[in-house]
Amino acid sequence: MNTRHTIPSDEDLTAYIDGELPADEAARIETMVNEDEAVAERLEFLARASLPFKQAFTPLLAEAPREKLQAMLAAIPARESEKSASTPAPPIVTRRRFLGALAASLVAGIAIDRAVIGIGRNFSAKDENSEWRAVVAEYISLYTPETLAGPVPAREDQTAQLASLDEKLGLSLSPETVLLPGIDFKRALLLQYDGKPLAQIAYLDPETGPMALCIVRSDAGPKAPDVENRKGMNVVYWSNATHAFMLIGHAPADRMTAIADEMRGRVAV
Repeated sequence: MNTRHTIPSDEDLTAYIDGELPADEAARIETMVNEDEAVAERLEFLARASLPFKQAFTPLLAEAPREKLQAMLAAIPARESEKSASTPAPPIVTRRRFLGALAASLVAGIAIDRAVIGIGRNFSAKDENSEWRAVVAEYISLYTPETLAGPVPAREDQTAQLASLDEKLGLSLSPETVLLPGIDFKRALLLQYDGKPLAQIAYLDPETGPMALCIVRSDAGPKAPDVENRKGMNVVYWSNATHAFMLIGHAPADRMTAIADEMRGRVAV
């Protein structure tokens, strides 16, 4: 008889890390961590994740259709009981998992904790900057046009948002510096990766959807632009003496390269 345990989901592992599981479920996962190296490694990885996804998405929560979501959630037990009155699904687990899936698909602006980000370990040993690009691609892949809906911020608002990036990353950015013709500036955020500030400037391309320019400090030295594909998106990345940059979006690689080439001189620090 096969007694192999099913590996817990990232959602369950994160709930374990955050102390949100019932005692019996926490004990089950603790046993699996002690017995299964793969589970232990995944738990350790999730525990180390440091990007503040919840903070990054907090501005979007105020606009989320909470009442609609709650009404839909309230209807779940009744619908499930219609299917089988003798085998009802556990309401707590069903509601929690349904909320995560529903909010991600309808809003894409939920408070995302590190459990949602299933970041792979297949990073290139030759490129020390590949890991931060992998992390960025993970959360940008959650963006939809609805995530960035709304009017373009006024120039003074853009300037204020960019100023917070300048202070933390030693940049000198202005609305004109980060302007992408035909693509709407949506917001500038200060995030954190591996204990270091990470700048994200988000755009909405009317043709292909979300796009972002992300910047971190780097002492790896200058690197000419290169192109890669992550999470179904094209990434153009490069670096100078002090910072590493990446432009990520759903536009074709040649268009992304052309945008990055035009932008590189303007965002140099």
